[in-house]
Amino acid sequence: MKSLAMAFLAILLCSGHTLFAQKNAMAGMHPTLNHIAVYVFDLQKQADFYHDVMYLDTIPEPFHDGKHVWYRIGPHSQLHLIQGAKAVKNHDINTHICFSVPNLKAFIEHLSNLGVAYQSWTGEKHGITKRQDGVQQIYLQDTEGNWIEVNDDRF
Repeated sequence: MKSLAMAFLAILLCSGHTLFAQKNAMAGMHPTLNHIAVYVFDLQKQADFYHDVMYLDTIPEPFHDGKHVWYRIGPHSQLHLIQGAKAVKNHDINTHICFSVPNLKAFIEHLSNLGVAYQSWTGEKHGITKRQDGVQQIYLQDTEGNWIEVNDDRF
């Protein structure tokens, strides 16, 4: 009986060690967002939009070829604009980048002052969508029609 209990204890310890080792091994395998790349037709217009409308700050980019503008969009995330698209294409609202702001009302006022159109998810001009969890959101498009959600999520 004592040896059966010892065997059971050994199995528990080994399986616990295996689970711990697997969990630690998986910890190094969870991806995090590094950057989003957007292929653009008119780099300068897009760069001005993301700086002036979205308040993003540029960061150094390694190419220095006049075809890239990079922005910081989070502690360890970036937005890369890359010139080279042959034309401006139509985009569906379901494909969008989302930013959170601490004060959605102030951001909407900023958009209004710049004359930038925004809408609700359903397409109501100047509309605000309220999600089931209480987060409020608006949608706008950059100069090439890429959709952007802006919300007041506090995570």
